[in-house]
Amino acid sequence: MKNLNAQPQFFKVEPFNGESLSHFLGRFRRENHIARSGTLGKLAGIGTAIGRWEKLFFNPPPTHQELEALALVIGLSIEQVSHMIGVGIRSNPVWLCSACYGEQPCHQAEWQSKFVLKCDRHNLHLLAGCSECGQAFDIPALWQSGRCSNCFTPFTQMSQH
Repeated sequence: MKNLNAQPQFFKVEPFNGESLSHFLGRFRRENHIARSGTLGKLAGIGTAIGRWEKLFFNPPPTHQELEALALVIGLSIEQVSHMIGVGIRSNPVWLCSACYGEQPCHQAEWQSKFVLKCDRHNLHLLAGCSECGQAFDIPALWQSGRCSNCFTPFTQMSQH
């Protein structure tokens, strides 16, 4: 007889160093063929919270119980999940250091900190949109190709402008 309460088994996805929760959740959902953030929220028993977090909305902040439930479903520790949220997060606009992205293609949690305006490694101002067309960046959960969703300029070429 089949156990109806069993949790589905997912492919393990390791977070990149400094990766934002939004970017990680997008990668996790794509790797495990989960089309909607609501499905992941339902599996974790935390409703629409994951959809908010993918949009970088952390107000109200995630509770310990929510982070614990998410960590259990995605196979990470609560510390790993907490680290991906960052400190002093601003939800809009989405920020990017294109030089960092060229070194490690993922959205960094630190870029969204209201205390960070410049990349301390490359001494570049963070970009709030495409340097070619001015389009604001999509939420990191949707970053699949590393390009502007409007003009398709690669993120890595934006540091040259």
